[in-house]
Formats: sequence, structure tokens, C-alpha cells
Amino acid sequence: MDVIDLRDFYGRPLGRVAQYHISRRVRQVWADVRGLNVLGLGFATPYLPPFLGEAQRVIGLMPARQGVLHWPADGKSLTGLVDERELPLEDESMDRVLVVHGLEASESMRGMLRQIWRVLAPGGRVIIVVPNRRGLWARREATPFGHGQPFSRVQLTQLLRESMFSPSAWEVALFAPPFDWRPLLRSAAAWERVGQMLWPRFSGVILVEATKQIYAATPLPVTGKVKARVRAIAPLPAPARSMISGNEEG
Repeated sequence: MDVIDLRDFYGRPLGRVAQYHISRRVRQVWADVRGLNVLGLGFATPYLPPFLGEAQRVIGLMPARQGVLHWPADGKSLTGLVDERELPLEDESMDRVLVVHGLEASESMRGMLRQIWRVLAPGGRVIIVVPNRRGLWARREATPFGHGQPFSRVQLTQLLRESMFSPSAWEVALFAPPFDWRPLLRSAAAWERVGQMLWPRFSGVILVEATKQIYAATPLPVTGKVKARVRAIAPLPAPARSMISGNEEG
């Protein structure tokens, strides 16, 4: 879906319900972002307003295939159009990265994750929101969550670990059926409460928070004495048996 489709979805009652319940889960995990740099990747702008005025810096980057919209509506634009495989950000420049409508639609999932890993600061965290393979929302194309690649928790874990991320927290959201029927939407909060307790595996979306793994080996300093010792223990041809016997007798 392009940005016009996504904008229109979040302008509908069903989209506003989805935004509200996903935002609650995101804020539950990231309760305090004061002084941090926050990046929204994909079409994450509906979920970024709570961070404005709290975080030090908030920006939204949208993939070129999707298109870009001015955001926020009033004031200087904080969005940009990018290649998801080459984010125009410095290394380790972001403390938090929120990915919504991004990973499941990407043509290079590992390339996108590698870029997120690069721009994420040490100790930084990423939250990725994806359609749940078992959920009803992934089966209805009238919503953005019905497009792209849905995931199971196992699949998402494997993809993150292969991309040098370690999952640290899991959340689920969207248990109400994805239909624009007002009586159903008014009861969405009750669906969320019941779903969290009775059938969490069948949520509409999965949210995973992950941290970047850093593997580094610090070489020991090499001194002249160590070098000489290394040369002394270099492999040599095995001595003849008669020589060994002669040495033992000596």
C-alpha cells in the first residue's frame, strides 16, 4: 500500500482503533524517551506524536516505494523519503527505532534490519510491529496489515537473530475483528482485554522489542618477547626415535 492508502486507513474509525491499541503497547514498553533520539521507519508517523516534546529528536523515514507525506501537519516537516537499504543517518545516531508497515513490505528485510542495526546506538532498542500469521487481520486486505509478509513469533525471532538482534520483550494487539462496524468498534477495548487473557496467539499484530548484539574481540598487545616465544613453539618435524632414546639416556 502507498502512503495515500495508509493515510486513508488511519483516517477511518477502524484505523483510529488500531492506532490507539498499538500505541498503548508501544508506550507500555517505551514509557520514557526523554532526551533520546527516536526514528520511525516505514509508515510509523501515526505512532510518533506521543514522543514529540518528550524525546530530544523525532523523525520519520518512509521507503521510496511507499512514498512520503508531510508530517506533522502543522509545522516543519520531520519526514523524508529514503532507500530502506541505505538510511541517510550516521552510525549509532538513534536511541529508539519504531518500525511499522515497514518490515513486512520490504523487498530486503535483512538489508533493512542491517541499516537499523547500524544507526542504533549501543544500548538502543527497536520495536517492530508486524502482522501476526495466525491473526484475522493478516487475512483481510482492506487493512494495511493484510498486505506483505505476516510473521509468527518463531519466524520473527529467527530473522532478528540472523540480523544480530536479541528479542527482549513481546507484546500483542488487535483482537477485535477488522471490520468498520460501529458496534464492533465500540467494543474493541473489551476484545483487547479478553484476547490478551484467552487467545494471545491470535492477535492481529505482534510487537517485538529487540536490542542490537555487538560481537567484538579485542586483540592482546603483542610484545617482542611474546613474538619470540611464538616463534620458539612453532611446529617442527617429529624427532626420530633413536634421538629420543639418546636424549633420555643423556
